[in-house]
Amino acid sequence: MPSFDVVSELDAHEVSNALDQANREVTTRYDFKGVNASFDQGEDMVTMRADVEFQLQQMLPILHEKLIKRGIDIRCLEVKDPETTNMKSSQVVLMKSGLERELAKKVVKFLKEKKLKVQSQVQGDQVRVTGKKRDDLQQAIAGLREGEFDMPLQFTNFRD
Repeated sequence: MPSFDVVSELDAHEVSNALDQANREVTTRYDFKGVNASFDQGEDMVTMRADVEFQLQQMLPILHEKLIKRGIDIRCLEVKDPETTNMKSSQVVLMKSGLERELAKKVVKFLKEKKLKVQSQVQGDQVRVTGKKRDDLQQAIAGLREGEFDMPLQFTNFRD
């Protein structure tokens, strides 16, 4: 039986490249001359550091622009509140990947409401969709692309 998986993944290499480009832009921009500002990558998060909170507000669009240019959907970002300590400001941006339980259930419910001839089930942080015909699966993919979800969806492991 043909099947595919619905996942939400981040390409860590592309994120790293985008952060390198963002750091390069911050060091060369005139409004950041003499400012100790940087983007630091951690495990599933990015920490923006600057001298004042206003500069963090200027750095966020730079990060968004570089991620979009590298093909990463910014819906997977969760921006936390800035923190100021000892004349330094920092802000954490979480990089979410994987379908959370609630979003996976929403995907399954969406497919059932479309009344397609496919079955879907949650498997960890992904949703497996199976059907008798390849055309049914392609209709399911097209429907999911049109749907409104809070995370970007990718379709992997397509098997006949």
